[in-house]
Amino acid sequence: MNTSQMLFWFLTALSILSALMMVTSRNPVHSVLWLILVFFSISGHYILMNAQFLAVVNMIVYAGAIMVLFLFVIMLMNTKADAEPRHANRMRLAGTLAGGSLLLVLVAALRETELRGISLEGPEGDIGLVARLGSILFTEYVVPFELSSVLFLSAMVGAVIIGRKN
Repeated sequence: MNTSQMLFWFLTALSILSALMMVTSRNPVHSVLWLILVFFSISGHYILMNAQFLAVVNMIVYAGAIMVLFLFVIMLMNTKADAEPRHANRMRLAGTLAGGSLLLVLVAALRETELRGISLEGPEGDIGLVARLGSILFTEYVVPFELSSVLFLSAMVGAVIIGRKN
């Protein structure tokens, strides 16, 4: 087993363990922190597939901005123990049944697949690299790129105008 395979299996185990801890954690802040770890391990998978741009965007957008937003919302919510639903045991049972059925469907679907000689090595060449993406964006797709930047700028100006106090 070479280094990339060992790293792949480590990141896979970390992703699954972090996702399970995120779902089973009682504290919402801890759940968000486990989800951040899931996003970082998925970014590691992107790096293994030679998609550095996706890895960086995943870390910046999801692990950075979205998780900060989740933390702010959770901290602003009233998360007292008396605010839990009265039928918590029924909800837990329903979640367990739904997760078990999903696992059963996934296992049944995977039993019909056959393993092929797929390597874990990333694609060769410059596919997924930032330099290639930048050259394509600024040569072939420069007009849609500039139109999207104008759209984002107008959305930011609109958000500032709407959020401004009179």
